[in-house]
Amino acid sequence: MAMFRSFVSAAQLRQHHQQDAQQSGSAAAASVESIEAQFSCPICLEVYHKPVSIAACAHTFCGECLQPCLHVASPLCPLCRMPFDPKKVDRCSAAEKQLSSYKAPCRGCNKKVTLVKMRSHISSCAKVQEQMANCPKFVPVVPTSQPIPSNIPNRSTFVCPYCGARNLDQQELVKHCMENHRNDPNRVVCPVCSAMPWGDPSYKSSNFLQHLLHRHKFSYDTFVVRSF
Repeated sequence: MAMFRSFVSAAQLRQHHQQDAQQSGSAAAASVESIEAQFSCPICLEVYHKPVSIAACAHTFCGECLQPCLHVASPLCPLCRMPFDPKKVDRCSAAEKQLSSYKAPCRGCNKKVTLVKMRSHISSCAKVQEQMANCPKFVPVVPTSQPIPSNIPNRSTFVCPYCGARNLDQQELVKHCMENHRNDPNRVVCPVCSAMPWGDPSYKSSNFLQHLLHRHKFSYDTFVVRSF
């Protein structure tokens, strides 16, 4: 009986050790993920590249990711929407130093890489490329030969609210307005929003270019997911 109790105690002890090891492993994985997430740009969701910080709110982004926000009349922080002075956006040297200090495992080969080198490593990692090749791909919706009913509003192309240029899709509308109407102070109705069932055709945006850049820079409703 004593031997049986000893055997049971040993088995329970092994089970406790296994549970502790699993919990420690999970905690370590969560810690690594939190480190990488802490140094990821809120716009591209990748590790910072040449990070910059907005003085008004102290939010940090990749320098290139923040560029579109710096070319509008009244820029807003992409994260908190606080207005900021584009001249008060500075290189974030503190984040750069931390990127050089911390390491995280590659999502493909699990090799530990300094965060500052993570992007270049991922771009050349065979396992990451294999994972990306196996992901579902976005492809355009197959065109239909059926006529479009006349009572359905056109949500594929739009008219520029400034000059009336026609047949612009969402991306073309963004490009057209940025190139031709960057300094236009007029308040205008967003043609994309007003074409939607929930849109208000009388609402004039206070900063139409900023609205375009953040709301309509990419048209997700023109793509579907297809698994290969």
